[in-house]
Amino acid sequence: MRIFLATLLTLLAVNSFAYTIESIKYNGMVHISEPVALRMLKFEIGDTINDNTVDDSIKTYYNQGYFEDVWVEIENGNLTFNFKEKALISKIELKGWKENDAEINDTVIKIKKGSLYDEQKLEEAKKRIIEAISQDGKIDSVVEIQKEILENGSIKIIFVVNEGEEITIENLDYSGVFGLESDEFDEVLANKEREFMGWFWGQNDGKMRLPDLANDPLRIRDLYMQNGYLDADVKEPFVKVNFDNYTADMSYQISEGEVYTISAITINQTKNVIDDELIKELIKLEIGKPFNIKTFRDDSQKIKTLIADLSYAFVQVVPDLKKDKEKQTVEVIFKVMPGEKVIIRNVIISGNTRTLDRIVRRELYLGPNDMYSLTDLTDSRNALGRLGFFDGNTIEERRVDNKTMDLVVKLKEAPTGNIQLGGGYGSYGGLLVSVSVDDRNVWGSGINVGLKAERSELTSSYSFNISNSRLNDSDFSGNFSIYTNDTEYNDYSVSSNGISTGLGHRFTRHISGYLGYGFSDNSYTFDENTTVDTTLFEDYSKSSVTASVKFDNTDDFYLPRSGFTLSQSFEDAGIGGDASFIKARTNFGAFKGLESYLGFDAIIRYKARVYYAKETGFLPLAERFYMGGIGSVRGYESYSLSPTTKDDAAVDDLRRVGGELTASNSLELSLPLVPKAKMRLVTYLDYGYIGASGNELKSSTGTSVYKSNDITRGGFGFGLEWFSPVGPIQLMFSKPIGQEEGDKTAVFEFTMGQRF
Repeated sequence: MRIFLATLLTLLAVNSFAYTIESIKYNGMVHISEPVALRMLKFEIGDTINDNTVDDSIKTYYNQGYFEDVWVEIENGNLTFNFKEKALISKIELKGWKENDAEINDTVIKIKKGSLYDEQKLEEAKKRIIEAISQDGKIDSVVEIQKEILENGSIKIIFVVNEGEEITIENLDYSGVFGLESDEFDEVLANKEREFMGWFWGQNDGKMRLPDLANDPLRIRDLYMQNGYLDADVKEPFVKVNFDNYTADMSYQISEGEVYTISAITINQTKNVIDDELIKELIKLEIGKPFNIKTFRDDSQKIKTLIADLSYAFVQVVPDLKKDKEKQTVEVIFKVMPGEKVIIRNVIISGNTRTLDRIVRRELYLGPNDMYSLTDLTDSRNALGRLGFFDGNTIEERRVDNKTMDLVVKLKEAPTGNIQLGGGYGSYGGLLVSVSVDDRNVWGSGINVGLKAERSELTSSYSFNISNSRLNDSDFSGNFSIYTNDTEYNDYSVSSNGISTGLGHRFTRHISGYLGYGFSDNSYTFDENTTVDTTLFEDYSKSSVTASVKFDNTDDFYLPRSGFTLSQSFEDAGIGGDASFIKARTNFGAFKGLESYLGFDAIIRYKARVYYAKETGFLPLAERFYMGGIGSVRGYESYSLSPTTKDDAAVDDLRRVGGELTASNSLELSLPLVPKAKMRLVTYLDYGYIGASGNELKSSTGTSVYKSNDITRGGFGFGLEWFSPVGPIQLMFSKPIGQEEGDKTAVFEFTMGQRF
């Protein structure tokens, strides 16, 4: 009887809360369409449901994340779902920290305008802001979130930031240091003790860099291992912070151990693919010398490259160390696992929206059915970079199986058609501006076509040139140009009309040669009241042959980070024409990226040039060398530095007569300024010499007229390097070194379209 009553009561309870659905309606729902909402239900019209079924459907809708509240109404079998949608975020503001930094919303806040208001996501954004501030070494930062409901019902979110304080490391102590000098740690540590005048450039400011605290012990240990201390143990630093003045004392507990010397070097190939002795020739570690972890890593990479060049693309070099603690010796073992030889199945080109596929493929040293080579792959990347057609390139190795891979070349086109601007401001010439139009990759064909019309206060130039670095996709190149130039110097003006043509050939991946011919007709004009000795300025024609050779293994055309360039050219004038001389020009450039050493994209550059002219009959003044400006010595006006005539005249009457020998050097450090905008800051030091090799200046009749002087000048300064939408731009602010009376200085110069 009891069981019967319980069952009856249960059935009555269920029936009292059961509903037969006659219709389903939605009110206030925007983000989900009705057909989709109906499919999300576990029942349909005509079904009988209970309260539990309704509750489950409410939870299903609420969990979609679009609604602030969901409730239902049931009347005579008509089921109505009511929704209160979450408000949209229409504005996001930062106050008190990086208020005008547009990147912060994408990289830190990560909440887009138009997204739904979500308390949890706002809290996560708040944590990210505090974490980002801590990256700058600041603690106790506070972030408050304010919201403002706008007239349209959307919400404006304001992150009010109160930045914390920076911690300055006043004392940094090391315990247990005997074998190395603690001063050496400063070269590798991010967190250093504040030095006297720490605010001065080059001094340690002592600012604590919290994200690097965990890595600093590893840096110290790595330094020990570079000096053979394989058992060195560096504990996490003990940090004591004084929150009254936000200073800190830090200390490291170090156990150095002993220096291990190398007892043996063993090569262990799981499959013998090359003579062990050839591998050992690459290894710089030496038996009997202290172990060095840095050399150890370099040797491992060299071995990997050597084996990978034999087509073993998936080679692994697993280094191992067998220590003998009693003897303090270590056996260095390089375990080489070559895998299988790999063949290239296909090469896929992507991202070249303008440049033709064949222009890309002809620069690649790997193609379908070629055996894999790591050096060929690296050289292919660099060759694409040297074209200057692309903003970036990567070659992805896509593994098909153990013996096959595809290469996917991913490119990003760069602007190659430029309106080039150049000029500057000098104490003599005032504002100088020149304009030219050319395209280094016209129609994506790899052909360079230029139509230039340049005008400035002192020059005018009109020219047409066309060149092709790979004639018919071969290793030959060709060029043709025609021009007319008018240049006003301090004492005279020269007009030149000429034509040139030439043929080049690429001998190896990095070495190319060129042979060209040029003819020009040159004439001088003078002011009516000139005091210049016009016997030095005779009209002349020049017919010359130029031969040159160039080595270039850099990785990029505009902004190289590795490699060097070296070129040598000789020009012989005298095959017809009035001028008769020989010129030699030597140019050198070395480039080194420092990101692996400093942790950011810094680049150091060294550039040098040496030009020499030997008179074999007649060397006109316009064919002599002049120094100054971008490309030689910044801080002085372009072409303003030159030997001058020496007589009893006043300084103002000294005449520039050009030099027969000039040499200049430039040392530059390029640093990232605004990476997203492709802006960089560069500092530089220039120094150069110009003089007359024979110290005598002759007219075309052979008469000795004047003697000339040798001069040396320098310059330093800073500038902006910018990959603008219309091409690379350089803005230079310079200060001359060694300035003398009569020099024409230039505090600002700019140019566009040139290699950095």
